[in-house]
Amino acid sequence: MDRFFPVFRALGMLLSLFSLALLVPLAYSHLIGDGAEAAYDLAFFATLGSGVLLWGMTHSHRRELHVRDGFLLVVLAWSVLPIYASIPLYTQLDIGFAQAYFEAVSGLTATGATVLVGLDTLPQSINLWRHLIIWLGGMGLIVLAVAILPMLGIGGRQMFKAEIPSPMKDTKLTPRIAQTAKGLWLVYVGITSACALAYRWAGMGGFDAVCHAFSTVALGGFSTHDASFAYWNSPLIEGIAIFFMLVAGMNFATHYVAITGRDLRTYLRDPEILWFLVVLLGSVLLLTFFLWGHHAYPSSSEALRHAAFNTISVATTAGFATTDYSLWPFFAPLWMLFLCSFISCSGSTGGGIKMMRAVLLYKQVYRELLRAMHPNAVYPVKLGGHSVPQNMLFAVLAFGFIYMVTLVTLTLVLSFSGLEIITAFSAAVASLNNTGPGLGSVGPAGNYAGLNDFQTWACTFAMLLGRLEIFTLLVVLTPAFWKK
Repeated sequence: MDRFFPVFRALGMLLSLFSLALLVPLAYSHLIGDGAEAAYDLAFFATLGSGVLLWGMTHSHRRELHVRDGFLLVVLAWSVLPIYASIPLYTQLDIGFAQAYFEAVSGLTATGATVLVGLDTLPQSINLWRHLIIWLGGMGLIVLAVAILPMLGIGGRQMFKAEIPSPMKDTKLTPRIAQTAKGLWLVYVGITSACALAYRWAGMGGFDAVCHAFSTVALGGFSTHDASFAYWNSPLIEGIAIFFMLVAGMNFATHYVAITGRDLRTYLRDPEILWFLVVLLGSVLLLTFFLWGHHAYPSSSEALRHAAFNTISVATTAGFATTDYSLWPFFAPLWMLFLCSFISCSGSTGGGIKMMRAVLLYKQVYRELLRAMHPNAVYPVKLGGHSVPQNMLFAVLAFGFIYMVTLVTLTLVLSFSGLEIITAFSAAVASLNNTGPGLGSVGPAGNYAGLNDFQTWACTFAMLLGRLEIFTLLVVLTPAFWKK
């Protein structure tokens, strides 16, 4: 077990760093006097104390993290940090630990599913904390740590490779991993700031603008209002949200290269973005005509407004809503849930299997169809003009298989626990893809508050599986991982 002490040392440092984030809602709570100060005092000292204690007990175990260490550290970070993030929620709100942990995991995984009602009347610092953790989780606390921990004597390469979605694992934007993480975070902060300013200009209050910028760029879906974006009923605000959800659904590495190189043609060279935009915008038009044809809205412009916002929101796994789309003809919300499984680009803050994997799966299937007709022909799978290595195709096929098995298993488990099938299936899809709202009782007009503890824990596990792209968590759960 002592071979994992360097991992526990790194986890102690992560906890210590995470405690600093609690100072933000603590200071805000003191500033406005919303009565939640004691909850943050407890959370801050508990987090900092645990981090310092863990680091102190393992401080002599200093070495570069290996591949196995990276997997374990990422899993520990995403499962342990929510415990401390949930302390203000558990102590300040009238909810159980299962619900508080669910809310914290939903935030840090940028899922946006909630068990809370009466968001409009929550202490403002609680809403700020919810949106801050969803913003931190959007780009990934691990990526932030990779930028900082090398200065403390811990290399970050294995953490970075375990956290970043697979198409980016072996690609460095800058010569050093820490520089890569810093570059990504600078882009992330810049886009978030632009989003907040745009919301403020469009009519949101300052507090709402900051919170919703955090949630939008993280593709999280948390809101300070139970009605979500329907609270403002503003086409301008919805248009701004659509723009930034599209930006956040693209690869942040592409944003970084385009910004630093001052070359917009970078987006044209990204093989995912064309697929991302064509499928997404095509779906918006499809659902617009579908809703208008089924008389869901009196005019095509109103159908376009609601179809565009809600389709892009669900597909990119943001999870905002302007209407109860579960009341639409069933094909529409079902198509939206289907999109959220793959639309977001690799390296984005969205969930699902990612567009790059979906494209590779499609190309592989098409290649097999051609091989059936011409067995002796050679058909390389290409992406962006380059042949895709066979080992990457095998990995994508394996991921597609385990994704489907996981989705079916979660649906069966939730159905076995007593949920009706539409709620069980949509909750499994929304949790595994880090989307947030599903259909049925967990739809946009409801939330996850009605689930029992078992169902809440099942959805929590699904969110962690989705955020860690399944394999990272499953690797740690295999017996072979713990053998020397």
